[in-house]
Amino acid sequence: MTNFYPDIEPYDQGMLDVGDGNHIYWETCGNPQGKPVVALHGGPGSGCTPTMRRFFDPAAYRIILFDQRNCGRSRPHASDPNTDLARNTTHHLIADMEALRQHLHIERWVVFGISWGSTLALAYAETHPQRVAAIVLVGVTMTRPSEINWLYRGVAPMYPAEWARFRAGVPAEARDGDLVDAYYHLLHDSDPTIRTKAARDWHDWEAASLAAKPNAKPSERWLQPDFQMARARIITHYFRNHAWLEDGILLRNASALAGIPGVMVQGRIDLEAPFVTAWELAQAWPDGELVVVYGAGHSTADSGMDEALIAATDRFARADI
Repeated sequence: MTNFYPDIEPYDQGMLDVGDGNHIYWETCGNPQGKPVVALHGGPGSGCTPTMRRFFDPAAYRIILFDQRNCGRSRPHASDPNTDLARNTTHHLIADMEALRQHLHIERWVVFGISWGSTLALAYAETHPQRVAAIVLVGVTMTRPSEINWLYRGVAPMYPAEWARFRAGVPAEARDGDLVDAYYHLLHDSDPTIRTKAARDWHDWEAASLAAKPNAKPSERWLQPDFQMARARIITHYFRNHAWLEDGILLRNASALAGIPGVMVQGRIDLEAPFVTAWELAQAWPDGELVVVYGAGHSTADSGMDEALIAATDRFARADI
């Protein structure tokens, strides 16, 4: 990641009351007078990291990061089994983005989304195109049922040992059914030991296909029990509900992006977000350019991803948009 911008610290931060008892953490970095850009993290439920600040030129951008509902530093936190996720949906997150934009007195911003964040970026941009100056997506997803099925069954032949362990983590009668739903119920079991094991098993499976490098190690954060619990609860909550998006709606509504310039950075051997999704979006979005990073998977640490990502954000840093 040598081509990312240097580490920086926020110059402002806070907790925004978005209703329903939810408070989302936000921060701003870089140039207070710069072009606003909002960065949407993955998961859903992964939360922001300091590395995400480094995706943007701090001299040119006013960089806005926030932790989506119930994860990261936002409260209440999904690691608490008493935290109700009923008010955590894609549509709530779109509303949260609008509340944050207004709170920070921003008219239009560049929208950056990584992995699940690309689904949220598209959903937001198609709902509020007049608020979007440009879009950068990395590891493109649209969270369609076919994509969810790929993640938790279709990709299994690529990782047979890890798949066997993941499948064995649910009751025998559920192993040939909907594993997302099976893990959802394990994560809501009354026994904390069962919940903790389910969260760990879930992340062991996801770690298998994340990077292109063999035996890539997950970050320390990825191994923390509270992180695993919150993220697994939120992901299963979203995926068993297909993110509350009609199948294919983001692709069908891509005409709403007309006139919004964008870049899609996609690892060619990304097994978490297969190439076909970015390719289909590029066909439907004439103003979106698809940049393919050969030899890279889903991780921004894979070779060539940093150069392509920075080139994309630099393109819009001083553009007249």
